[in-house]
Amino acid sequence: MDPVKQQEMREALGIAAPAEGLKPFKYNPANSRLKASGTDEDVLTLARARIRHVFELFDHVSVSFSGGKDSTIVLNLALEAARELGRTPLEVVFWDEECIYTENIDYVRRVAQDPDVVLKWLCIPVKHRNACSSESPVWYPWAPEDRDKWVRDLPPEAITELPGYDPSDPASRLSIPELSGLLFPPHLGNCVQLLGIRADESLIRRAAVSRRVEDNYIVKDSGGYGGADNVQHAGNVYKAYPIYDWRTDDVWLAPKVLGWDYCKVYDLLDQIGFTPGKQRLAPPFGEEPMQRLDQYHQCEPALWDRMLSRVPGAQTAKRYSRTELYAFGEIPDKPPGITYEAWLRDLVQANFPEKERVQVSKAMRAHLRMHFRKTADPLAPTVEHPLSGYDWSFFVKMAMRGNFKGRRQPRIGEKTPEEFARVHAKYLADLQPYLNELAEIRALTGET
Repeated sequence: MDPVKQQEMREALGIAAPAEGLKPFKYNPANSRLKASGTDEDVLTLARARIRHVFELFDHVSVSFSGGKDSTIVLNLALEAARELGRTPLEVVFWDEECIYTENIDYVRRVAQDPDVVLKWLCIPVKHRNACSSESPVWYPWAPEDRDKWVRDLPPEAITELPGYDPSDPASRLSIPELSGLLFPPHLGNCVQLLGIRADESLIRRAAVSRRVEDNYIVKDSGGYGGADNVQHAGNVYKAYPIYDWRTDDVWLAPKVLGWDYCKVYDLLDQIGFTPGKQRLAPPFGEEPMQRLDQYHQCEPALWDRMLSRVPGAQTAKRYSRTELYAFGEIPDKPPGITYEAWLRDLVQANFPEKERVQVSKAMRAHLRMHFRKTADPLAPTVEHPLSGYDWSFFVKMAMRGNFKGRRQPRIGEKTPEEFARVHAKYLADLQPYLNELAEIRALTGET
């Protein structure tokens, strides 16, 4: 955006121009400049250029749309480009996850009324994480065997079948990322899904757009969280993240300045005290979203009443999701006389069915390898190692609630020599009592 337009935007919103070299505060919409770090171009201009580039590269462009704030930005920018380039109607894919707000549904219907949009409204039994219950770790929206528990009637726009996918056996059902490639058969040519994924929301997302210098926002679709083994397409599908460098401030300023419609659930979340950075629309029962289950109770009580009987453990998770019962905040103390390795095996055995047990154990081993690539030092109970960012509490939380989408990552960063020395001293102080306990255990068991 040119400086004149930026100034007009500031004046319209009553925002003062920044001082030379001053960076705006994070998570304050009044301070957003839609600026990209490390560049003189604003992120709105960059996102528009990326989307036009995507249209130039690919035969078929599709927008993955949830009704959330990030996908709203991508949808509107993609519509701008599609209209300018004569690529309308634009395909928009909406995976209806059943347990969603009434206003979210209304907003999606408003989008579908745009003559430049062809909306695919998918109501298909797919695998979703249920972190509310260790005995029932997955659930399936629109599963025919649960028809009597559905929180709402099947919408008239619903597409209930996906060629190439047979959901009749619950054990073989796949997740949305694993399935989305089936929407793009080979005759469409090279296809791309535009997604509203931003780097500042997680370390995993930041890593996804930092592997290459050129076109780093375009990646090959690997078929899901499990990697290449789960590819469900002919190798013709890519993903693009055109707003990866936007902050929450930018996401909220753009609709205000450009006059875009948005899901009004966010207004309710604002009223009940959720800050802009905490306002998210996501499948409700995963590890992170279940911390916000109370928002459903407050925003739409009738919906929440139906959700209670939809998945096992929802009521318990609403009350205790931020406690040690779900490994948030404080975690249980390790029982005396047992190693962390043995305790973790017991926790995984107790908390997950066999299939999920294998997944959790595999992920834990991968994280342990990452630690020992950086250092040969043992893990301390609760203080992160200054080089790897790991401690045993990280693995205890994984053993209690899983990490199926890889969102939990060690916290590491550059440290000054003074900071490193301080953290290392805390690490050694936390480690020594456990080493003493290990020596006693080995003496009693005869282990070396």
